[in-house]
Amino acid sequence: MSDAPALVHPTAAIDPDARLGTGVQVGAYAVIGAGVEIGDGTRIGPHCTIEGPTRIGRDNVFHAHAAIGGEPQDKKYRGERVELVIGDGNVIREFVTINRGTGDGGGITRIGDRNWILAYCHVAHDCIIGNDCVFSNNATLAGHVTVGNHVILSGFAGVHQFCRIGDHAFIGMGAFVNGDVPPFLMVAQEKYARPRGINAEGLKRRGFDAGRIASIKRAYRALYMGDAKLDEAKSELGEIAAAGSNDVRAMLDFIERGERPLLR
Repeated sequence: MSDAPALVHPTAAIDPDARLGTGVQVGAYAVIGAGVEIGDGTRIGPHCTIEGPTRIGRDNVFHAHAAIGGEPQDKKYRGERVELVIGDGNVIREFVTINRGTGDGGGITRIGDRNWILAYCHVAHDCIIGNDCVFSNNATLAGHVTVGNHVILSGFAGVHQFCRIGDHAFIGMGAFVNGDVPPFLMVAQEKYARPRGINAEGLKRRGFDAGRIASIKRAYRALYMGDAKLDEAKSELGEIAAAGSNDVRAMLDFIERGERPLLR
């Protein structure tokens, strides 16, 4: 941890109510508003705008022209106190927009740790994003979307409001997601996103052994490759989970908690 004070470019505008940790760097013409807290070692690029209430953790990097913590783009918002919370070690690239929550939606937009959010992405109000995700250029989340851990959104992917994307899922380029995506799935464009197998390569890279992947594939076949109705498929997933697959148990739990139709 650096003990150095914040290094602020003389052209930056910092509200007296903002709090900057040790070693924070703020680039030229950046604007940091009231109610913003920035943790140690975070770097704010030139021309960034950060509005509060926003809490940002340590060792994040915000590239030029990112607009962070703006008011939600929701007609129901009436100026109530809402916030944005960002964890540690994230990389936020150029022209990314991330909005605060809404009073009716829980009041918080939340982003975890070690995510890469690339240029021109948008994270709308009340979204919850886990850890170690990659959002490629122009990926867009509507309001109230929940994204798990280790999720990849390819370029120009879009996710409908209130949808959930489970851990380790891979969303292909240009896919428009209008239903819940269970953990481990890979979906690709066909007007709306449709399942195209499991994200096997990504799972291998993260240390999933052959047995775990085989159980996930069996669950995928039960859900998507036969004529079974959803209740019948869930019953088969329950059998796989009971045989010792915690991964399939996670898939089944994800499906049971859904409020939108399952992507099938």
